Amino acid sequence: MLRTLLACAALLAVLLFPSSPFCEQAKPVRVLEAELTGAVTPLQEEFLRRALDQARDQQYDALLLRLDTPGGLLDSMRAMVKDMLNAPLPVLVWVGPKGAQAASAGVFLVAAADVCGMAPQATIGSASPVNAGGSDLGETLKTKVLADLQSLVRGAALARGRNADWYERAVSQSVSLTAQEAVLQRVVEILADDSLDFLEQVGRRGLTRAGASLRFERGQVEVVRLEPGFRERFLSWLLHPQVAYFLLLGGLAGLFFEIITPGAVLPGVLGGLSLLLALYAMSVLPTRGAGLGLVLLGLLFFWLEVKITSYGLLGLAAVAALFLGSLILFDPGSGLPGLPLSTVIVTVAGLSALLAGLVTLVVRSQRSRRVQGDQAMLGLAAEVLDWAEDHGQARVRGEIWAARSGAKLVPGSLAVVIGQEGLTLILAPAAEIPAHEP
Repeated sequence: MLRTLLACAALLAVLLFPSSPFCEQAKPVRVLEAELTGAVTPLQEEFLRRALDQARDQQYDALLLRLDTPGGLLDSMRAMVKDMLNAPLPVLVWVGPKGAQAASAGVFLVAAADVCGMAPQATIGSASPVNAGGSDLGETLKTKVLADLQSLVRGAALARGRNADWYERAVSQSVSLTAQEAVLQRVVEILADDSLDFLEQVGRRGLTRAGASLRFERGQVEVVRLEPGFRERFLSWLLHPQVAYFLLLGGLAGLFFEIITPGAVLPGVLGGLSLLLALYAMSVLPTRGAGLGLVLLGLLFFWLEVKITSYGLLGLAAVAALFLGSLILFDPGSGLPGLPLSTVIVTVAGLSALLAGLVTLVVRSQRSRRVQGDQAMLGLAAEVLDWAEDHGQARVRGEIWAARSGAKLVPGSLAVVIGQEGLTLILAPAAEIPAHEP
């Protein structure tokens, strides 16, 4: 009887007070999701800061980063790690989708996350610094950079309770792990097929921040995706070293074509636009002035080949300058993908062949222009056909011309052309010229 009365009282309370704690719905957990793909550059740094500001201002419960990066600039990576460690809300990192990677600078971003996970077949590791061409740094520089990066990644891993020893080896020995191995070795916490699966597992584990623990189910999660704008997508493409390199050489080639063949217009316009875009990218990327100077010197040598007869020596110097300038164009230790040697060889060879062909055509055109018009007849042998006093007719290269001369010429004799006035040739005796040369 007592149980029945209690049940009726509870039902009555629900009906009379619908806002009572018995029927209150759980508050949704709001998560802002942002994607970090491609090389880590100042643009990625800016995008992360924008995501953190939006998550804070709109009172999201967490920021989820979907990460897939081959590495990037050390300065940008360090700034991003600093922002994540000092974020006003939990920052979650999921390396996905399947086949994604968190290499080089990406290892540091994973280490700095409050909770991190990976998709199956994703990989993490290979965080040793290299130069822009992909080769090892010099011994002294490498020692300094390694010591700095090891302390940074160890501090971030210890702050999040992860396997700090492995993170150090990722920097010093370039070791890598699959997703399954990373979970077993406490490099990351969660193995998840997608971002929602990752968030569900995070909710079951509990998300701790500022001494409070937040647990939730998948149905309670409200995910809002932060999409990069057109400017961010375009600049992300532009700030790839290979794209900047191709724009630089293409722009210089277009301007070179316009300079030696004035009036073409289109190559000059496209070359100017490409060069401006390349210079913007190189103002952000770690570009070496010596490398850029050698590339410009190579173009100067090609231009001098048009003006000076060097029998190909200037052309060879131009190819060498382009090649060496391309190799050292980007500063070592940047962490960016850089310019593979194969790309440099193919690009320099192709551009050199194109410019050499253009120079050859221009030189031939200039030489042929010198012997066109009135000067084309000078020095040719002429056979006198008929003559009266100071004028007559002569055959030159099978053509009959009107001719005059201050000397008395005899029909059948040979003469040489010393000038031309309109359609009349000026002749002089040339008995020494063989008869078969007219």
